[in-house]
Amino acid sequence: MEQIHLIGNNDDVEHAYQLMEGLNTLRPDIVQELLENCSSVRVKRFFLWSAETIGHDWFKRLDVSKIDLGKGKRQIYRGGLLNNRYQITVPKQGELPGV
Repeated sequence: MEQIHLIGNNDDVEHAYQLMEGLNTLRPDIVQELLENCSSVRVKRFFLWSAETIGHDWFKRLDVSKIDLGKGKRQIYRGGLLNNRYQITVPKQGELPGV
């Protein structure tokens, strides 16, 4: 989550996404608590989007309705597409592996 917080350009987005790909064994109860207590809407949205896009098994066990995702759109990836569910700009299909 700290790495996501430090995203400043598209290369940082790619790096954070690659780190997320390796997080196969996270405990959903701990992730849930961290996301509920995280104060950065941008971090929470990117974390959830990437976990869902990657297809982590633990993502299915999160209760996203308990996580405050704020209001309004956020730009994370310049030149990307708006993801309607999380209201963030994300890479276009094919710009990142697995996206």
